[in-house]
Formats: sequence, C-alpha cells, structure tokens
Amino acid sequence: MVRVPLTDEERERGERLGQALRTARAGRSMVDVAGEAGISVETLRKIETGRIPTPAFFTVAAIADAVGLPLAELRAAVAPAGSPLSQAS
Repeated sequence: MVRVPLTDEERERGERLGQALRTARAGRSMVDVAGEAGISVETLRKIETGRIPTPAFFTVAAIADAVGLPLAELRAAVAPAGSPLSQAS
C-alpha cells in the first residue's frame, strides 16, 4: 500500500493537535498520560511533536480523555485560524 503524501495543511494540523494535547497535559508526565490512554509513551511523544500528524480517532479521543480535554475544545484548537470550527465550543 502506498501512502499519499500529506499536504502542508495536514502537517500543520498535526502540529496544532500535538501542541493542544501537550498543553492540556500540563504538568503530568507522558508516562502517566500514555498509561491512562492505553498507548505507548513513544506514540504519545510522536503525536505531541507532530511526527504522527494523522493519528487514529480513538487514540486522540483516549488521550483527550486522559488529560480532561473535551473533543469539541480540541477540535477548535486544531482547526485553522478563522475557520468556523476554530470558534466552535
């Protein structure tokens, strides 16, 4: 299977996703959050740094739940500035 290269917009969205999750994690360790979300620390690290710009929905939902971030807020944080989604909450 050949993967279609990501667009610049998709990579930027992945970086915004990682930043939003990292900010929501606040002072908690990656080990604690990854354990609560049921994923590896390396997966969490890659998502937070944008190296996995399009993680699976259920992975994102599990991380958001572990850090107490409602999905609607996460969606607004990840949406491009000025889009209708960036103002939804």
